[in-house]
Amino acid sequence: MRISTSQFYSQNIQTMDDQQSQLATYYQQLSSGTALTTPADNPLGAAQAVQLTMVSATYTQYTTNQNSALTSLALEDKTLSSVTDTLQSINSEVVRAGDGSLNDSDRASIAKAIQGYRDQLLTLANTSDGAGNYVFSGFQATTQPFTNATSGGVNYHGDDGIRQAQVADTRQVATNDSGSTVFLSVPSIGTSPVSAGNAANTGTGTIGRASITNPAIATNGDSYTIAFGGTPAAPTYTVTDNTVVPATTTAAAAFSANTPIALGAGMQVSIGGAPNPGDTFSVTPSTAPQNSSVFSTIDSIIAALQSPASNNPAATASLANSLTTGLSALQNSLTNVTVVQASVGGREQELQALQTTTQTNSLQTKSNLADLTGVDMVSAISNFEMTQNALQAAQQTFVKIQGMSLFQYIGG
Repeated sequence: MRISTSQFYSQNIQTMDDQQSQLATYYQQLSSGTALTTPADNPLGAAQAVQLTMVSATYTQYTTNQNSALTSLALEDKTLSSVTDTLQSINSEVVRAGDGSLNDSDRASIAKAIQGYRDQLLTLANTSDGAGNYVFSGFQATTQPFTNATSGGVNYHGDDGIRQAQVADTRQVATNDSGSTVFLSVPSIGTSPVSAGNAANTGTGTIGRASITNPAIATNGDSYTIAFGGTPAAPTYTVTDNTVVPATTTAAAAFSANTPIALGAGMQVSIGGAPNPGDTFSVTPSTAPQNSSVFSTIDSIIAALQSPASNNPAATASLANSLTTGLSALQNSLTNVTVVQASVGGREQELQALQTTTQTNSLQTKSNLADLTGVDMVSAISNFEMTQNALQAAQQTFVKIQGMSLFQYIGG
């Protein structure tokens, strides 16, 4: 088999071109630190790199969402702690107001102190973050949630929306709680019925807190009215369950002060003093509308403390009933805030755990991507030098071969 001179030259030139191209590739890898300059370098590796890049970007977004959600929840948690402190301060003032040695002036001073706490509570309910988004407005983030109502209590301008953050592939976390949930409602579990006396009562009857004797009885959640009749010397009472349809009323029974009165089969309450015929008292569920708004509860307490009661037995009894009602409703609202705050704390703990998991997965993904696209500098330098030496040797050899010609020998 003969090899022509042109074929020999072509083969050597092709070899040197390949070496030059390989040398350029190694140089590019060394200068950029990237093994995959173009998809053609490693099609399968390039596809894997695209997938890993997408996964890494997803983890980065989850990390951003987790941080944002944790910041929002931390602000809500801090605010709820302040709300709890404020409600406890109000509770202490109400308990102090029940001291029978205080006069109208003393109670008016306590009312002013409670009003200050009430204003502080409204400010907390209107808490906003650094971007001007209100914590308790639901989806209406830029709308101030609470304003004072002219008839007492507050008007709520937010909604019940819960903002969700995507913090993992299959997990969303609520980053807020609505103002209606925190300040205008109470849970049915863990709270107590609310006892109250009618403001129009003329006697000196005072109602205590209702107690549950059998938690399994369904009628414990009903609304009851205790109505007095008979005569001042021989008072009687009836109990009406207002929740069942039609309402049911017990037969009149003789009243004895401080003797428990049965409310259905699972609850009872005691009434002291001397109610007059026509006086009424009520026991309603903690979740009833009149018991749910913490602002309305506080306003009722303030109004009661501002009403003169000294040297007036009926007014003194009315004040005692108002304080009993207020303390029960206030405690229920405080329980509600505690429940909400516990939920916030649980979400914070979950996010902190997710942050650790996401960070670990993100680092692993970035490591895999680096292994796939990165350059082994030692190996690349070695290959670069070997290829460079081989190219130089090929060039020198080609120069010598070019000088090998039969005509040179004949001519000599």
